[in-house]
Amino acid sequence: MSLAIAYTSVLTRHLETPSRAVREIKVSVGLTKTGEIAVGYILRGELDRLLIPTPRTPCRRDGLWQHTCFESFIGVENSPAYFEFNFSPSGQWAAYAFRTYRDGAPIENDELDPQIAVRTEVETMELSAFIRLDRLPAIQSYATIRLGLSAVVEELDGSLSYWALRHPPGKPDFHHSDAFALKIQRPVDGVTAIAYTGKS
Repeated sequence: MSLAIAYTSVLTRHLETPSRAVREIKVSVGLTKTGEIAVGYILRGELDRLLIPTPRTPCRRDGLWQHTCFESFIGVENSPAYFEFNFSPSGQWAAYAFRTYRDGAPIENDELDPQIAVRTEVETMELSAFIRLDRLPAIQSYATIRLGLSAVVEELDGSLSYWALRHPPGKPDFHHSDAFALKIQRPVDGVTAIAYTGKS
């Protein structure tokens, strides 16, 4: 699928969650011509020192965020509601709808299947996924979207490091509105813009 526009950046590790194995995590985001958000993650480091979920049959599964997992959070500007997507290297995924901060529940809709694709080399793991905006309630065709991109990485000793475009003050919290660091504007004239809304 060709992208109308793409944005690339690097995730920042939360200072309270060290990692001895991960060198960097790059992210990309774009919109397809059919209105899907395409997200991509590239993790570079010593993969043999990480706990990476093994490939499984793609399906919805809760609790993916407790292990190595890539995440996307989608909100609409001036609304407390938002959505969370979890993409596991196993090919499993999850989606959640929140009315307000951490007040939500799983979305049990297999049509949201994000078509996760994973490619692994010696020191690189790439994951891509698609988010169907037209199948998310409360997101209008030309709404201004706020997007948070993040990752949880588990090492062999069970320790977790947390990565995001922007971390709010305090402990890691991808749900915090400050973590929704990208703005995607889809005006009526068809001109789309993706912009970073602040410093890490």
